[in-house]
Amino acid sequence: MNAADAVGAVLLDDGRRLFRVWAPKVQQVEISIKSAQERTVQMESRPFGYHEAVVDDVPAGALYMYRLDGERERPDPASRSQPEGVHGPSGVVDPAFQWTDESWLNLPLEQYVTYELHVGTFTGEGTFDAVIPHLAELKDLGVTAVELLPVSQFLGERNWGYDGVYPYAAQSTYGGPDGLRRLVDACHAEGVALILDVVYNHMGPEGNYITEFGHYFSDEYRTPWGSPINFDGPDSDEVRRFFIQNALYWIEDCHVDALRLDAVHAIFDFTARPFLQQLGEEVHALAARTGRPAYLIAESALNDPRIIRGTEKGGIGLDSQWNDDFHHALHVALSGEQDGYYKDYAGLPDLRRSFEEGYVYTGQRSEFRNRRFGAPVPDAPPHRFVVFSQNHDQIGNRMLGERLGALVSFDELKLAAGLVLLSPYLPLIFMGEEYGEDAPFLYFVSHSDPDLVEAVRNGRREEFSTFLWKEEPPDPQSEETFLRSKLNHRLASGGHHRVLREFYRELLRLRREHPALANPQRDAVKAEADEANQTLVVWRRSGFSRAVMAANFMDAQGWVSLELPDGQWRVVVDSADEKWGGNGGLTQRTVESDGPERIDIAAHSFVFLEGPDST
Repeated sequence: MNAADAVGAVLLDDGRRLFRVWAPKVQQVEISIKSAQERTVQMESRPFGYHEAVVDDVPAGALYMYRLDGERERPDPASRSQPEGVHGPSGVVDPAFQWTDESWLNLPLEQYVTYELHVGTFTGEGTFDAVIPHLAELKDLGVTAVELLPVSQFLGERNWGYDGVYPYAAQSTYGGPDGLRRLVDACHAEGVALILDVVYNHMGPEGNYITEFGHYFSDEYRTPWGSPINFDGPDSDEVRRFFIQNALYWIEDCHVDALRLDAVHAIFDFTARPFLQQLGEEVHALAARTGRPAYLIAESALNDPRIIRGTEKGGIGLDSQWNDDFHHALHVALSGEQDGYYKDYAGLPDLRRSFEEGYVYTGQRSEFRNRRFGAPVPDAPPHRFVVFSQNHDQIGNRMLGERLGALVSFDELKLAAGLVLLSPYLPLIFMGEEYGEDAPFLYFVSHSDPDLVEAVRNGRREEFSTFLWKEEPPDPQSEETFLRSKLNHRLASGGHHRVLREFYRELLRLRREHPALANPQRDAVKAEADEANQTLVVWRRSGFSRAVMAANFMDAQGWVSLELPDGQWRVVVDSADEKWGGNGGLTQRTVESDGPERIDIAAHSFVFLEGPDST
């Protein structure tokens, strides 16, 4: 990272360390070095509220804190390492690392098949290094990108990661910055990209000393999690710089391939050049300089096409976004749940609309929001959307953290997999989903403030008030809640779990290799829904290749009448086949078409047929 722009402890070319901190709220800052020739160094004031000093003989691993106005010592807001936790001293990190990924150039975004995981619960050890032995099996499954829930330093050992208070410091209990870099390097050795979830809308409550340094937060707006980041008020130029440098640090110094931007709807910025646009421009400029593409993927609850529209068309210019509408429509179609935010969705008709248009809500009235919601997005190619049947939010924000497998049948799990993995959009798999993991994914924290713990408990109860769940939520502070959420990877090797994993593997092979699925254009996808008969048909084409997927959501045998172009059509996948744990497919393996053809479909299943030109 360029020392002229960086904050924190930066190694200079001559071997000395530059310490730079933005602290306009204080008059005097000193560096208190706790190891490597213990001493105190006065920092010089610089324009715009910065303080800096160049110090000799500060090796990697040295611990330090900033002394503010001679009264109190605090960790570095831009600390790269917090080896003793959020209240302890910051650690100097050696930027040098034995990378082996020199030939890695990232993948085209269109090829991303994302596997979302939480480092603490993915393995028993709960570390970056413990993820590495699983990469080969994820690659074999067909995964091309691993996405980590946020890893910025948080209090204690148990947290989803959205309570981080040191945006630059990889969580010490996970393995710190070197552990993260080893995982990134190992991903690239397998040909797998790494996406990091980052939180630029708020910061956690405990260990949050950053307010003592500068005006990082806004008093003008509120988020559900506290004060938002100050991106458009006084002093916001330097706040923007802090977070943009953070993004560049993850990409340049840690070789991360993409950032998932948490809840951008909670980033408030009404300037002419919004923070998100500036962030995108600088990340893409870095990618152009290095020759290694880097992507920004938003989580947005706005259904605002400007998020993913290019800046040349007046948009923000982010690369892709999560599409909750697709998930909600699919979930309603499968489970029948229609309380909470699911009340806005009609199931199959909305799923059909999402297949063709991306968003379901494009300006019509939302009952849940009690207002009009969204805008059309006709100019976005399919790779601008990430879709899923499960993710950390949609599972973990249920009262009991149930995965989809606890709510629907095995056949319906396969049906959901087909619709997500064979969609034109970028699919996301939540850890363990591919083999039907039994463990829930619950919400957990390890706060030390009793009042905060009680506030979290009450907040969880209030969050569920719009749903019909009557149970008492598991205690988020309890270690048992955390341990219950850990995966049992042994399940994948036997019974229906093994069958489901092999089914996912086959669908991802089909997605990767079938020519009819290769066209990334929106007009190459057509969908039809029959609400009365609970069927959905999705047509795909690319060049001369054609394919169709027909799905039956009823709990009884169904059928569709398809106007298949003349010639022989072949069933490539029938999720009801015995080899996929079904009772046997209903459609013959080949169909000679010369007009409308009846395709029989077993209950809660789908068939995928390829047309005569596919080979």
